[in-house]
Amino acid sequence: MKKILITGGAGYIGSHTAVELLKAGMEPIILDDLSNSDEKVLDRLEEITGKRLIFYKGDCNDKSMLESIAKEHKLEGVIHFAAFKAVGESTEQPLKYYRNNVGSLIVLLDFMREQGIKDLVFSSSCTVYGQPEVLPVTESTPRQDAESPYGNTKKICEDILVDFVKSKPGIRVVALRYFNPVGAHPSAKIGELPLGVPANLVPFITQTAAGIREKLTVFGDDYDTADGSCVRDYIHVVDLADAHVKTLSFLQGQEMDFYDVFNVGTGNGNTVLEVIHAFEKVNGVKLNYVIGPRRAGDVVKTWADTTKINEVLGWKPNYSLEDSMRDSWNWQKGLA
Repeated sequence: MKKILITGGAGYIGSHTAVELLKAGMEPIILDDLSNSDEKVLDRLEEITGKRLIFYKGDCNDKSMLESIAKEHKLEGVIHFAAFKAVGESTEQPLKYYRNNVGSLIVLLDFMREQGIKDLVFSSSCTVYGQPEVLPVTESTPRQDAESPYGNTKKICEDILVDFVKSKPGIRVVALRYFNPVGAHPSAKIGELPLGVPANLVPFITQTAAGIREKLTVFGDDYDTADGSCVRDYIHVVDLADAHVKTLSFLQGQEMDFYDVFNVGTGNGNTVLEVIHAFEKVNGVKLNYVIGPRRAGDVVKTWADTTKINEVLGWKPNYSLEDSMRDSWNWQKGLA
């Protein structure tokens, strides 16, 4: 089995990707400092897959840790998830985000070149597009000034990857620009587990439904959208994980010193209120939500054009918004 290093592999998207890698006949090697995840996820992964996954607790800013893993395992690729991702926190502690998100990529690329590891899938974000002038967003849509230090780290990391590949280090890279990952594994054994107050909509929905949060606030209902609330492209996390597996297979067929980007979304936009109503309908649960004022910095609407990933990788999403809301609620109930 090809061994693939997953940095941040105990996290939300990383853990689901580990499952899909195993299904595809590859062996995930997980590296995570557990700063925003829980080691118990390894027990859950074992329940899902029937296999105890190899795990290292460490920081991918620590090159000696990466080297120690390479001594024990012949790594044939890396999926780099490890990054801080709270937009609000990034505005308060920008240096923390630049040091971790940008610094870890530099350390990782240096390590990959030294070890002769050829393939890298990088976790980027649709935040690089800002508020696009034309919808849907294609990969050639101009990147806008970032709304936050977090978003800027993703832009900077993409630029670093472009420059690194131009230096002909003998590497193949794809940056996946995610839209909005939601949902949980259908087994309800792994899912999104934010520490503290959730920064994303769906955990706020499920925690409100579970009585952990008193109410859910919708930030604005007077935007130029179907119902006045903001529009996003919500993609089931298992579909997103599958996109990483297909990307790795695609990379292995490319020439060296290759770089490309793909949007990963459903190709459809849903308003915040549509997501809330879908949750209520599929789960038979009434949510306590209120309309609040607009939130500074919110993009009004964005969704992906997925033509490129559909045609080049042969990838398409299999899960609907309703599937995502059902799986999210089953995961939340399981936590109780």
